[in-house]
Amino acid sequence: MNESSIYLTGREKDVLKLMIAGYSNPQISEKLSISLSTVKAHVSAIIDKFGVTNRTEVTREAFKRGFIDNDE
Repeated sequence: MNESSIYLTGREKDVLKLMIAGYSNPQISEKLSISLSTVKAHVSAIIDKFGVTNRTEVTREAFKRGFIDNDE
């Protein structure tokens, strides 16, 4: 499967990049100026869309599917 197999909104992509960078939900909330509950909703949607069960698996799948380059 590649990136085109999964559609992420622009905001979900923003959250994904910060998740991969190791930011916590409260840190993502502050960085993107959105509520913590909104961050949690985005994280949950991302996990569901990738078909995984946790943030670590999201990171692995994001690299595998080409969402994030090794250089980022």
